[in-house]
Amino acid sequence: MNDIVRIEPGPRMSQAVIHGGLAYLAGQVALDAPGASVTEQTQSILARIDTLLAAAGTGKERLLTASIWLAGIASFAEMNAVWDAWVAPGAAPARATVESKLAAPQFTVEIAVVAAT
Repeated sequence: MNDIVRIEPGPRMSQAVIHGGLAYLAGQVALDAPGASVTEQTQSILARIDTLLAAAGTGKERLLTASIWLAGIASFAEMNAVWDAWVAPGAAPARATVESKLAAPQFTVEIAVVAAT
């Protein structure tokens, strides 16, 4: 039987859930950089993802998928510059990026990932 492990559980959601050899991360926003540039928000989010993946016993080299939401698609290249410097060489996940209205106007980027453990 596979246990379910929840990382930073809250009343509405957990920041990560591990089950069946996979770590599912909730969508991350730049809580420490609200209103900052897309570059700064993306850097903040990816650092948070690194922390959560480490807590799940895995890392960015084991990413399977990534979903990215941008408040404005015009910032696609700016976000990609940070992403490209961060993603593990030869281990880019399957990825989708879309423009979407985010939950709060001070956030311009949200990223969710799934990784093998």
